[in-house]
Amino acid sequence: MGELKDKVSEEIKTAMKAKDRVRLNALRYLKKLFIENDTSKSPKPELDIIVSHAKKIKDSLSQYPEDSPLRADIEAEVKVLEEYLPSQLSEDEVISIIEEIKESLDSPNMGSLMKDLQPKIKGRFDGKRASELVKAALSS
Repeated sequence: MGELKDKVSEEIKTAMKAKDRVRLNALRYLKKLFIENDTSKSPKPELDIIVSHAKKIKDSLSQYPEDSPLRADIEAEVKVLEEYLPSQLSEDEVISIIEEIKESLDSPNMGSLMKDLQPKIKGRFDGKRASELVKAALSS
């Protein structure tokens, strides 16, 4: 079993004792994703599972009205998942990473910059926004 899956299992017990319904549901669903991954033909790293699940949930927020109780539950679930994600990068940090990569390449272009940037920011910064920053860096 992976380290993150073990931690999630322990946190499920804690959430059950605390009767924290939203946290418990978020953690149980995450554990289900880990189990599905373990039995898949080509398992992914646990962090990748958390990153993609958190992204899906964040993207779904726009479908709920601001004052909806469901939206509040989803926002709480995102906060639970964020505990398992690496610390987020600021836009300035990402811009400096882009500049470093740009300087190291002979002929920087969108594809080569994004290819080098993705592993450095995965789960730590929004990919769409990173793409916009790369375009801006290439046009300057």
